Amino acid sequence: MDVYEPDRLQTFVGLLLLTAVARRRAAAAKRRRTRRERRQGCKKWLLQREELGHMGLIRELRENNPDDFRNYMRMSDANFDELLERIGPKITKQDTVMRTAITAEQRLSVTLRYLATGRLYADLKFTAAISPQALGRIIPETCAAIVSELMPEYVKFSLFASEWQAVAHDFHMIWNFPNCGGAVDGKHVRINPPPNSGSYFYNYKGFFSVVLMALVNARYEFMMVDVGKNGRVSDGGVMEATEFNRRLKKRQLQLPKNDDTVEHLNFVFVADEAFALGENLVKPFPQRGLDKPKRIFNYRLLRARRVVENAFGILAQRFRVFLTAINVDPDKVEVIVKAACTLHNFLRQKNVQRYCPPTMVDQEDLENGSVVAAEWRAHPGMVPLHSGSSHNPTYEAKTNRDKYKDYFTGSGAVTWQEKMIATGN
Repeated sequence: MDVYEPDRLQTFVGLLLLTAVARRRAAAAKRRRTRRERRQGCKKWLLQREELGHMGLIRELRENNPDDFRNYMRMSDANFDELLERIGPKITKQDTVMRTAITAEQRLSVTLRYLATGRLYADLKFTAAISPQALGRIIPETCAAIVSELMPEYVKFSLFASEWQAVAHDFHMIWNFPNCGGAVDGKHVRINPPPNSGSYFYNYKGFFSVVLMALVNARYEFMMVDVGKNGRVSDGGVMEATEFNRRLKKRQLQLPKNDDTVEHLNFVFVADEAFALGENLVKPFPQRGLDKPKRIFNYRLLRARRVVENAFGILAQRFRVFLTAINVDPDKVEVIVKAACTLHNFLRQKNVQRYCPPTMVDQEDLENGSVVAAEWRAHPGMVPLHSGSSHNPTYEAKTNRDKYKDYFTGSGAVTWQEKMIATGN
């Protein structure tokens, strides 16, 4: 027998004992961490949500201070109840033997408060008495329910020729621009960049963002919303990637034919200098070398295009989450932005005077040839997109714009347009 065998056996047994001790210590440390995390996740004051959260304040405001409730929730109690009735079934959770579920009313109210303020989850938890971890699930889920339930009804994009004609009628009657299916524009929505994303979301203004591209009707309502392209892309680049542009180029939008339009002109959408001039998309003439007819055309186009600028301005003032950097993953940013745009249309249609009083949009003083700026322009919030590279329009696109120029200086002229261009508007 090898004389060294007992020593080897003793060493082996010692190693087994040390391993067992190490495992016991690791298991004990894990149990301590788990208990500590449970204590932190179940802080006593968080379990007193009804007593310490803002639901008591909300009920008091509903009963005795409706204007304060409207300011707090960004909607009236009637609008809140209707919204809760529609999305409540989608966000209701079951109670468990361990704890009572957060109610649908609490979930909706904290989501609306988040959209109204843009506060961090770690800050909002003190108002709602809901942990940041739970808020990180509740708010995107509630926004997704709003988008799923309301967006098909209130943000309509798939239109027929008769519906395009109804949109164009509003533009003609309100803004004196015929055959117009909407105003197109885009804005940067600030975000905190996801890990390891580098400069992918870094825009020309020096911050991280995703792009919100929208088509807006004559009543400041969103007809199409596209969210999520990285902030480095220009207006035109984002436009190229939208479903709207794809269907426009393939002639799948069922636009009215020229036989059914005013002066038999092309049915068009209005945009700014960043976009490519097309047969169905018009933008201003370049500022260099403008003659009087071109200046009149630019004024008339600007007058119609203000609707999209004002829609973005109203959105950012009512839902101030757009005035901060949204600190969630980019895929969740998309559903949050779409929910806000949907609520904007919902409130525009349900309670327009309260949601959007006249001071919230630009007003023209036609007697003095001036524009009274909307209140939101003092703090615009969202940043416009970079123009990008120049485009070479086709002959047909240039001809189409020239026909509108001739119309605005001929049979379609309005009495005040020369006064407005004389004052630089």
